Amino acid sequence: MAQIPQRFMKFKEDYPEIAKAYEAMGDAVHTAGPLDDKTRALIKLALSTGAGFEGAVHSHTRKALEKGLSKEEIRQTILLALPTIGLPKMMAALSWAEDILDK
Repeated sequence: MAQIPQRFMKFKEDYPEIAKAYEAMGDAVHTAGPLDDKTRALIKLALSTGAGFEGAVHSHTRKALEKGLSKEEIRQTILLALPTIGLPKMMAALSWAEDILDK
């Protein structure tokens, strides 16, 4: 399901040592505590939503689906951002998630 963006693949090709260190850091933070895969996936989606990063919302929506989360769980995660970040930002993130969920 996951299609790694070409831009990231080019980054890995051009800067393999930096990409390796980045991926190692990601692995380290994922295993640094007791949170399960699904919880971590939803947190990453929520952070991406709050930050307003379209590419990250796309990526973390794909990853959440891969972890077995339902479309409803993904949508609720984004909806929970409404009182904190506001309607326009939440709606933008929801539309980005739908780009993936509608496929």
